[in-house]
Amino acid sequence: MSPDVSIILPAFNSAAYLRDAIESVLQQTFTDFELLIINDGSSDNTESLVFSFTDPRIVYSKNEKNQGLIYTLNKGIQMARGAYIARMDADDICLPNRLEVQKQWLDSHPETAVVASLIEFIDENNKVTGHWKLDKETTTLAAIRKIMPYENCIAHPSIMVRRSILQTYQYNFRQQHIEDYDLWLRLLADGHIIEKIPQVLLQYRVHSSSITISKLRRTNFFFKHFTFKKRYIASRLKARKFNTFDVSVSLQMVLDLLRGTGKELKKALKKA
Repeated sequence: MSPDVSIILPAFNSAAYLRDAIESVLQQTFTDFELLIINDGSSDNTESLVFSFTDPRIVYSKNEKNQGLIYTLNKGIQMARGAYIARMDADDICLPNRLEVQKQWLDSHPETAVVASLIEFIDENNKVTGHWKLDKETTTLAAIRKIMPYENCIAHPSIMVRRSILQTYQYNFRQQHIEDYDLWLRLLADGHIIEKIPQVLLQYRVHSSSITISKLRRTNFFFKHFTFKKRYIASRLKARKFNTFDVSVSLQMVLDLLRGTGKELKKALKKA
């Protein structure tokens, strides 16, 4: 018999925090789930750590070599048996009622494709360090649709989504490190509803080796968004699906280019 919820948890050299992540799922108040842990070719003791758990709800899979997050997420989508799919990162922590609250939301809102939640930041020692201001300001569909052409306002590991939606859309290999934002734009442009529960259900770990921090430190944020949105718009035009939502994304794309150029000019002037 299939579980109601599948949790996709990619793991790549995450042994330092993985135990806390797994335990936070196994201790959920809602219990009819499968936890899909996909080891993306780790070289640490990720595998032995997973094998130290005996809970039958854990389903383990291993990529023989590192394939990257997008490949691993899409693999998890194909493996998932639940009607709903929840995301989880190997260094984050679910609050005990996360699955229960999000499942109840999707059960009672059949028109909703994706439901996220608020997050709070934690450090390497599980200490709460703050909240994401934009996250708290965008909890309704209207607010999410308004801000999304400009920037992402949803924490990827906080979502629960209908499996049928993810199997139809999946993640785009061309949008590496920003694959979640690309998915939200495609869903919103096609008229799907994304909402957010105004309640903290996930603790999002921020540390020096996290993808979020390490990638942004090395890139011009605005140029990164310009390139990403350029790819997104090109794909919409190719599919002949360009609409008014995409016009908003296009306008923000131009602004990203201008802001990125201004940032580089300031940097050059400081060096001069």
